[in-house]
Amino acid sequence: MTLEQIKENIARLHNELPAGVKLVAVSKFHPLEALMAAYDAGQRIFGESRAQEIGPKHTSMPGDVEWHFIGHLQSNKVRQIVPYVSLIHSIDSERLLQCVDAEARRVGRTVDVLLQLHVAREETKYGFTLDECRALVDGGVAGSLANVRIRGVMGMATNTDDEAEIRREFHEIRSTYEQLKASHFADNQWFDTVSMGMSHDYRIAVDEGSTMVRIGTTIFGEREY
Repeated sequence: MTLEQIKENIARLHNELPAGVKLVAVSKFHPLEALMAAYDAGQRIFGESRAQEIGPKHTSMPGDVEWHFIGHLQSNKVRQIVPYVSLIHSIDSERLLQCVDAEARRVGRTVDVLLQLHVAREETKYGFTLDECRALVDGGVAGSLANVRIRGVMGMATNTDDEAEIRREFHEIRSTYEQLKASHFADNQWFDTVSMGMSHDYRIAVDEGSTMVRIGTTIFGEREY
């Protein structure tokens, strides 16, 4: 993918996505010049999935970039990302939530997070079951965290060509968000995010109520490992 193609891809996505749907450019494994091409085309939110990449990229990119952590996060990596990250998409346990709160408190920040839901058929994907997510929130943990704000939910659909299955899973994620909003976060204006949809399924995700899509290949081409 050339730098001009990256700029064109960003411009097309910005024009295509409805108002209210944010674009996260999934920049993991891609070189700095590719990120800067996206930046020059107006992109400001970038998604990384390796803790060791965020610090150096944060230092090298302009200060108005918003860094999101979108990959599976281990507790022993939290300290590396908390100083830089604006939103963690992949909270999949109460233990991890407590760890982020502790590290954010240590550095004097408040960090926004999403609860990751597991609705896909693949067992390899992480996240709370819908019942586990409801139990977590019912337990009052959200109100006990001084340095974490739960902003919404994130989920991935099954990697399949069955559009009806993808649509059903995205609908389930959106429905869970709405249930949580009504039951526990009705007075919290910051509980406003449904992160779902990637390069191969983001149009379906937007149809089903996504407010944030995570797109890499469509912007940057295949990853450079």
